[in-house]
Amino acid sequence: MEQDNRESWLNRVAAGMAPLFAALDAPLPARIRVAIGFTSSGRKGKAIGECWDNRLSADGHFEIFIRPDLAHAPDAMPAQIAAILAHELVHAAVGIPAGHGKAFKRIALGLGLVGPMRATTPGEAFLAAVAPILDAVGPLPHARLDTDGESTAPKKQKTRMLKCECATCGYTVRTARKWLELAGAPLCPIEDHGRMEHEPLDDGSEDEGGDDG
Repeated sequence: MEQDNRESWLNRVAAGMAPLFAALDAPLPARIRVAIGFTSSGRKGKAIGECWDNRLSADGHFEIFIRPDLAHAPDAMPAQIAAILAHELVHAAVGIPAGHGKAFKRIALGLGLVGPMRATTPGEAFLAAVAPILDAVGPLPHARLDTDGESTAPKKQKTRMLKCECATCGYTVRTARKWLELAGAPLCPIEDHGRMEHEPLDDGSEDEGGDDG
């Protein structure tokens, strides 16, 4: 069954894994949201998944994010994503304060996750258990996002140059805010025209590259 979007796929896989958690006496909370998106450390961070405590959610949901730029091979990606999802679901099942301690380890190993508990990987038992779930859910509607590629977004202006204009002849130049603050507006090169007028100095919020939109 093909899913309409990534979130639908993730939530269907989470629902499919719920009986595995129940069998380990660690039922999944009723309120969980899962999405593909960058973790709190952003694209330069190392975390591949993250689970936020439900106490931080306005409506009491555990919020799980799996980053979109994972470099798994296309044929391995669904199982790898499911393993990351399982890891984060363990956090939701045992509670965030439990960290990667004994309670976390018991459930993770029971699911078939292996390796260091802070960075688990799918073992053979997990792959076998999740295979029918993935078959039922269908293909993952996702492709790796290349965050190192060239962006088509316009480059942000590092320093906003402010316009200075002679009120007498209209001669114009542009200069950085810091020079206006240190030395004032420049003098018009035409003799006796005096100091030029400049744009109002704002609070400087645009001088470091403008907004983040």
